[in-house]
Amino acid sequence: MALLLVPVLLLLTAATGWAATLSAWWLIAAVPLAVLSLVGLYDLLQRRHSILRNFPVLGHVRFLLEDIRPELQQYFIERNYDGRPYDRDTRSVIYERAKGIHGEQAFGTERDVAEVGYEFVVHSTAPLDPEERQPRVRVGGPDCTQPYDMALLNVSAMSFGALSANALRALNAGAAAGGFAHDTGEGGLTDYHLEGGGDLVWEIGSGYFGTRTENGDFDPGMFADKAAHPQVKCVSLKLSQGAKPGIGGVLPAVKVTREIAEARGVPQGKKCVSPPAHRVFHTPRELIQFIAHMREMAEGKPTGFKLCVGSRLEWLAICKAMVDEGTTPDFIVVDGSEGGTGAAPLEFEDHVGMPLTEGLITVHNALVGAGLRDRIRIGASGKVSTGIDLVKRIAQGADYTNAARAMMMAVGCIQAQMCHTDKCPVGVATQDPRRSRALDVADKSVRVRRFQQATVAQAQQIIAAMGLAGPHELTPAMLHRRIDHTTVRSYDDLFQWLRPGELLDDAPEAWAADWAAADPDRFSPLTRTTRGATV
Repeated sequence: MALLLVPVLLLLTAATGWAATLSAWWLIAAVPLAVLSLVGLYDLLQRRHSILRNFPVLGHVRFLLEDIRPELQQYFIERNYDGRPYDRDTRSVIYERAKGIHGEQAFGTERDVAEVGYEFVVHSTAPLDPEERQPRVRVGGPDCTQPYDMALLNVSAMSFGALSANALRALNAGAAAGGFAHDTGEGGLTDYHLEGGGDLVWEIGSGYFGTRTENGDFDPGMFADKAAHPQVKCVSLKLSQGAKPGIGGVLPAVKVTREIAEARGVPQGKKCVSPPAHRVFHTPRELIQFIAHMREMAEGKPTGFKLCVGSRLEWLAICKAMVDEGTTPDFIVVDGSEGGTGAAPLEFEDHVGMPLTEGLITVHNALVGAGLRDRIRIGASGKVSTGIDLVKRIAQGADYTNAARAMMMAVGCIQAQMCHTDKCPVGVATQDPRRSRALDVADKSVRVRRFQQATVAQAQQIIAAMGLAGPHELTPAMLHRRIDHTTVRSYDDLFQWLRPGELLDDAPEAWAADWAAADPDRFSPLTRTTRGATV
């Protein structure tokens, strides 16, 4: 880090002295040492590049590799959290939009359009001009008295603890400037979430951090007090996370500082693991009742939950509970299993939970079939990074999207995959004050705003090129997928789409058995497998 400059300065002083007293030949050594010292001092004082502030002189090696494209950049730099290569074009787009650089590039597509799984939308011969303003999605069902207008792209859940204080400050200030929402993550509602003045979705996990009794139970009084804060626009109960569904959140011991321990109400220096299941409910019906109770305690603010979809049978049981109780959440965030995390077992990251496409369509379909879709807004999260991601997810059934990884990259994350070690080189995912100080809040908040605005604008441009007036006109028939080298099918053909109320009237064969077996008073064991066209 910056201490590496000390030996350089000592050598420079010695070489200069020896040149004056022994031999002028020592100037040969003194000149490059002087240059290195000046570069290092500049790196420490500049505020645009966190990695140079933390690693003066040495940090330039990273930018050298970035200039040697694409092979070295692809191998050394562009790897995501779970070790698989992160698409070069996607990463470049995120950084360029955050920096305010043009998004155009030379030559044609770098994707193999004949590759199985290739997806695309079709344009219109009569394209339209894109909307001048960002579209908004009204979140708030019939039981909500303080609805919120959500942006198409928002900051997904990332906790204080997983991220540094400066990273949260930058994200929230960017959200405030751009008029989009910032999810707090399950680590509690902290001052760092509030300093920037941005709109917040307060997320509460099974550890109930920030609204927790000494015994680890949910504290209604503390919840009501914090939910009343004017910046808290929505409250969300986290059931599961895409990168680690079925287990609680994990914060390695090295990141549980005194400040984190106080914010969460847990012991300092010990690994912080949330329970796998909630204490406030044990059945689908109790879940829906608790969501309604949360809305009452939050004085009518939009209330919902986040989940990575697992068993379709259990999801249908939750839908049945909504029908029976006559109340629904105001929103549901579907997190795909491809979503990122700072710490989780590899097997959970790669092999547990539904990917976003299947999970999103399952949730949307079941709500339509149960006659509930018009009361609930659906958010989608899981590797949402570009304008086409927004278009695809809305066509598949979402109303809006959330991004975590891309927002981290806008703040300066270089995907070093060191989040769990507390040694993030750019100060994004660390509690080390020496590292996090390198992240300049004012500069990075501007980048967050730029990235969100440019990405939504690109989605609007794609929608206009399709001849549509807005995202509300997107349908599954407009998204196409290559399923083999000679066959392309639309999502309208690939999946079975339920009609409003169809599950209540006469469930189709592919859904009938699971709908009949779904019990609103029991999270059933996985005795059935979902067959055929699962969604």
